[in-house]
Amino acid sequence: MNSVQRLEFWGEHHHPKWLDILRVALGVFLCFRGINFATHMGELMNVLTGSMPFSTFMLVLIGHYVVFAHIMGGFLLAVGMLTRMACIIQIPILMGAIIFGEFSETLKPLSEALISVVVLVLLLYFFVIGSGPWSLDKAFEKTDQ
Repeated sequence: MNSVQRLEFWGEHHHPKWLDILRVALGVFLCFRGINFATHMGELMNVLTGSMPFSTFMLVLIGHYVVFAHIMGGFLLAVGMLTRMACIIQIPILMGAIIFGEFSETLKPLSEALISVVVLVLLLYFFVIGSGPWSLDKAFEKTDQ
């Protein structure tokens, strides 16, 4: 058994059910965050322009990736389907938010950075432990047997 299989086995057998509620809440939060980014795409582009020295086309691609990944990844996390993949597509966004983070002056910069760090830690945690007992992954697994 290689290390990835051992990690998955450990995650499936050490997952309390209350963490599924946290996974669903994280997914809903990310989904709403993606909708917020989609409705305020101009502000997102201004933040990306100020923090990354890329061409306009690349910034538009990054902006659309952020919106798509938050909405789709948040939905997948909330229903518990392809949880590890949903976490993987979210992690670069959160790392970029922490590294390049130009947090707005109107809100408390520490609170936005703290939210980014907490979400990143939760994504890493759910990447390790998987989707849990209350998920579509587990429901599909039971019907296959």
